[in-house]
Amino acid sequence: MDIYEALYTTRMMRRLRPDPIPLDTQARILDAAVRAPNGGNTQRWHFLAVDDPKLKGQLAQLFRQARAVEYEKFSSGMGPMAVAAPGVDPTAHAENMRRIKGSGNYLADHFEEIPLLFFVFAIDDLGGANIYPAIWSALLAARAEGVGGVMTMVLRNCEDKVNELLGVPVEEGWKMSAMLALGYPRGRWGVAANRLPVQEVSSRNHWDAPFGVEVPQPLWPPQDGTETVLTAVG
Repeated sequence: MDIYEALYTTRMMRRLRPDPIPLDTQARILDAAVRAPNGGNTQRWHFLAVDDPKLKGQLAQLFRQARAVEYEKFSSGMGPMAVAAPGVDPTAHAENMRRIKGSGNYLADHFEEIPLLFFVFAIDDLGGANIYPAIWSALLAARAEGVGGVMTMVLRNCEDKVNELLGVPVEEGWKMSAMLALGYPRGRWGVAANRLPVQEVSSRNHWDAPFGVEVPQPLWPPQDGTETVLTAVG
């Protein structure tokens, strides 16, 4: 797969089929993840795979409880996604969150059917500087294998119970960074169309100074087999 195809079409997939993911596929996904850059090559990460049906059932209950807590915070205007980002139309933001909640509802309702969960843990991670490149590498590798996934931090709302279920040695400093739900997607891959263009979220040399070029449409795939001609501005 072309690297740009992977970069442009890897998106969060919450509607997943229950078909099991072969062990060698899982190994390739994690082998790509551990090649990610990390500060000082300290590799202070641990990936815990969960595919036991009974354990997934217990985690499903916690996930639904944790998600209820998350949306209670959201409805009261709290949390990072409650308010639209600067320059984003509040109505469009509300519609986007409505769609995300809908697909999230599907994930929660079918949690027991998710074939594979990867819990990602780290020690002294400096705000995620080391672990999130590894997570993104895992998602890109999964895309190359035809496996979809979504990263969620919702279970951190009941972190202690998750740690107890999974036997995490928290006394050593391990802390949950995120969980990846992985499976073969029910939907289709595609380029995210609801992104603000480069020139609206970028600047050069000084905040709000023009970036220097306008990008009128996604640069992959080339339209009609030809590359998009970019217009210099500023």
